Amino acid sequence: MKLNKILLVGNPNVGKSAFFSRLTGAKVAISNYPGTTVSFTQGYLKVNDSIPAIIDIPGIYSLKPTSKAEEVAVDMIKEGDLIINVLDATNLERNLFLTLSLMEKDTPVIVALNIWDETKHKGIEIDVKKLEKALGVPVIPTCALTGEGIKELVSHVHKVKPRKAQHLSDESKWKYIGEIVNDVQKLHHRHHTLLERLEDISIKPISGMLLAALIIFCAFWVVRYVAESTITYIATPFFENIWTPLMLKLSALLGGGGFIHDIIIGKVVNGGIDYTQSMGLFTTALFVPIGMVLPYIISFYFVLGILEDFGYLPRLAVLVDKFMHYLGLHGYAIIPFILGLGCNVPGVLAIRLLEVRREKFIASTLMAVAVPCMAQIAMIVGLVGERGGIYVTLIFSVLLVVLVVKGIILNRVLDGKSPEILVEIPPYRIPHLPSVLKKLWMRVSSFFKEAIPYVFIGILIVNILYVLHVIDFMSNIFSLVLVNVWGLPKEAIAALLVGFLRKDVAIGMLGTLGLTTKQLVIGSTVLAIYFPCVATFIMLVKELGLKDMFKAVCIMIFVAVVVGGLLNLFLSF
Repeated sequence: MKLNKILLVGNPNVGKSAFFSRLTGAKVAISNYPGTTVSFTQGYLKVNDSIPAIIDIPGIYSLKPTSKAEEVAVDMIKEGDLIINVLDATNLERNLFLTLSLMEKDTPVIVALNIWDETKHKGIEIDVKKLEKALGVPVIPTCALTGEGIKELVSHVHKVKPRKAQHLSDESKWKYIGEIVNDVQKLHHRHHTLLERLEDISIKPISGMLLAALIIFCAFWVVRYVAESTITYIATPFFENIWTPLMLKLSALLGGGGFIHDIIIGKVVNGGIDYTQSMGLFTTALFVPIGMVLPYIISFYFVLGILEDFGYLPRLAVLVDKFMHYLGLHGYAIIPFILGLGCNVPGVLAIRLLEVRREKFIASTLMAVAVPCMAQIAMIVGLVGERGGIYVTLIFSVLLVVLVVKGIILNRVLDGKSPEILVEIPPYRIPHLPSVLKKLWMRVSSFFKEAIPYVFIGILIVNILYVLHVIDFMSNIFSLVLVNVWGLPKEAIAALLVGFLRKDVAIGMLGTLGLTTKQLVIGSTVLAIYFPCVATFIMLVKELGLKDMFKAVCIMIFVAVVVGGLLNLFLSF
């Protein structure tokens, strides 16, 4: 049997990602399923003389889809030559329903009894030979984190053959599953482990919220400490001691001024390069994404990967479910928001997990308005933080109030109700460092591909617009709002224009205008609210459609005008 596509299929939170990582190594690609925004991960596995594609499809509970992601998963199953059904060995009864459904297809199936190491910790004993006989397909105990059983599973890939489908009703399947579990599984008494006690603490309302506050505080403290240390001891010395001399030599070769010089090097400030003011392609356009933003991105996604693999995020979703309902969402919407703190693009992609269009609209609009990406956060902390930490706190407090108030209003204005949360709660597991690092590499690579091109384009466009005096013309047009409503100078229009390309660069441009602290706070807040960057905008159009995106844009602009005006009216420092 020739294998072109091997599918990894399983319930959510059964360790498919770690399993996929074990099979495929480092070279993977993330793609969108044709005609949708639902993504899947693909890699390759060498099996004898063939190299079939390994595709990790979205997690499902059955072959009767209840969301767009599940529809895509079911469609993809039709395209596979072999299915590796990944099960959570510690939750056999729930997982077997999907297994029996998959066995009704003509595609050969191998069962990977994953998280096998946890069965010993939980006092679960499974007779694998009996289970294999009951199902009629190969059953291989595996532990994706350690690699246990992976080699044996791969050795079965070319041996397995389709079995005769035996179609059962849902009721009959559950009855048969009960018989299988009673026959192959035994439970032994054991004491709770430390992780299990932590699971109990983290899901209770009071202790859970206290723990959540502690985890979030520690996570962002680690992110900031690691990022700022990297900037101070690695990025800044590199640019100042190595890159700056090269740029000054290049500046001299270009004559120290002129159109080409200003595009490439930018302005020479006091005989040197000021990476926040020079605005050159080889200076500011490189320093902002690499020297200022990348350290925050790396540290944020590393911490996020640990929390994901540890199993904490679904518990956080359950804890905040009641609060999120006031905003017209259920608790799982916190996951796109957290992803959006790293970069709004994956945050928007995660919104597809929300089943109702009303929810998607609310979550998308709230994220675009009140959830700044890590690149933007880094610039706010770096630029506004120089004036005092209280002003950084003020900006993020305003954004939080905007998120809550706007969410409550949208929930009351839009027809419909937010559904109840349906999310699987996995047990806590110690994260596997290679898997965390692999996800980190994929996410950082994606950011790198998006950030630098947009920064280059943004700075190039602004420089050209300055030369052509377009910025001066637009400053006069929008001066009514900029000056009279927000209290900003007309020159701030350049930052607003660049904000559509890269908000972090736009905030950096505010630092070149000699703004007062009040103006800097207002400008940073308005830039966070008024419009998403172009990459996020494109993803929102794909997710919401042009009509809903137009509505969202109108809301964003209105909120930005009102919030900026109120800050200008009431701030007195």
